[in-house]
Amino acid sequence: MLGEIDFSGLQVRRLEPSDLQMICTHRETMFLEAGGVPAELQVMTEHFRPWLSPRLRDGRYYGFALLDDGRPVAAIGLMTIDWPPHPAHPYLDRRGYVLNVFVEPAYRRRGLASALMRLADVEFARRGVSFAVLHATQAGKPVYEALGWAATAEMAKAIG
Repeated sequence: MLGEIDFSGLQVRRLEPSDLQMICTHRETMFLEAGGVPAELQVMTEHFRPWLSPRLRDGRYYGFALLDDGRPVAAIGLMTIDWPPHPAHPYLDRRGYVLNVFVEPAYRRRGLASALMRLADVEFARRGVSFAVLHATQAGKPVYEALGWAATAEMAKAIG
């Protein structure tokens, strides 16, 4: 299956604990491009980094990076999360979660985000996960829709 995914000549490797800073930078840049406030995003990253570090080490947060001459230029984060059986997956007590999909600006419009999403499908299937969710930015929605992802009725509220 991986041979069918076009990574535009880039090397693919699994995320490693040493990718902590790259993931934090990608995440902050992604939210900045989506209209985030720099000072608020810096606070988010200050709290995200210590959250992510142990999850990268123990494999609760996994995924892939695409490398150009050894330098990460795109990445995707994945998690398998506990979730009660649901109409979309009535026999399963977990679901996949896709997050932090990011492609460096100079590498965009090459299909790399789509390739990473196809790789996520393969990895989830390998782990026995048959239903996944994500939260999309406006820029990402067309990519995900073209791959068969559908909008849901999720709502959100900040408490307190």
